[in-house]
Amino acid sequence: MMNRRKVLATIAAATALAAAPSFAADPLKIGFVYVGPVGDAGWTYAHDQARLALEKELGAKVKTSYVENVPEGADAERVIRKLVAEGNKLIFTTSFGYMNATEKVAKTTPGVTFLHATGFKSGKNFGTYESRLYEGAYLDGILAGKMTKSNTLGFIASFPVPEVIRNINAFTLGAQSVNPKIKTKVIWVNSWYDPAKERQAAETLVAQGADVMAQNTDSPATLQVAQEKGVYAFGWDSDMVKFAPKAHLTAATNDWSGYYINTAKAVLAGTWKTEQYRGGLKEGMVKMSKLNAVVPADAAKIFEEKKAALTAGTFDPFTGPIKDQSGAIKVAAGVKMPEKDLLSINFYVQGVEGTIPK
Repeated sequence: MMNRRKVLATIAAATALAAAPSFAADPLKIGFVYVGPVGDAGWTYAHDQARLALEKELGAKVKTSYVENVPEGADAERVIRKLVAEGNKLIFTTSFGYMNATEKVAKTTPGVTFLHATGFKSGKNFGTYESRLYEGAYLDGILAGKMTKSNTLGFIASFPVPEVIRNINAFTLGAQSVNPKIKTKVIWVNSWYDPAKERQAAETLVAQGADVMAQNTDSPATLQVAQEKGVYAFGWDSDMVKFAPKAHLTAATNDWSGYYINTAKAVLAGTWKTEQYRGGLKEGMVKMSKLNAVVPADAAKIFEEKKAALTAGTFDPFTGPIKDQSGAIKVAAGVKMPEKDLLSINFYVQGVEGTIPK
């Protein structure tokens, strides 16, 4: 009897040990590299809002960190390597100029997954992601074309890379779809974030007759100038209405949260595979903020119709006929610009003034 009791006790103890909860796995460490300050608006702010959403969604399964104001170039490699040394197994590098540095580090650290925003290079442990924010630029253009009185639009541009050229062209095409008299003046500031240069460029464009302005830069300086001068502008990457409520017509915004959450889940599950991901209104990566009440009903109607078509995937802003500045046909009528051409676009559409810097 005693032997039987001992056996039963041993079995019970073993069962209890088996049922006891195991220690939780270490969290997935995730690092983010930002080109500007987090601040409260713009490109980097949108990425950081998504980082916070990732933390909220996955809780103790992840531990995130970020480095802000990282220059594009050699210093980016140093920062990325530091994040690797700190044990990060998933690293997001969030600016075009980080591409080569990300690729270089990825090749030497196969145990880490790297995702680079807006680039075109990839590898076994290195993918890219990008929003089709040009869809929002096209919608901005519709409002600009309807709201302008001078038929002159302004665009404050950062660097002459395909991403930015796409946005300038999409903005102009959207405006021309409702107002064929449109011309777009562009000023390049050679920075993603420089409020002083952005302000100076915006003031120059207004002086040249632009009464609606768009941007591919990160600060609200353009909007603030617009409000001071009594003209209109758009938020970019995030809603900027609080900085210039009278001038802010709408904003094309990036919502990276779904992508970051899904990527982290895939890495945690061991199912991640390299890809070149692009999302727009249809995927929820691009969103438009609330329209200003000053937008006329007819303009709002066209805006909403095109927004619905973009969301449904039944319309593409780069559908021909599309001509370059010389009038040469670049995309034939009814034809959609091939993805490879869109990703490497290096020409202005007809109606954009000036030349693309080399």
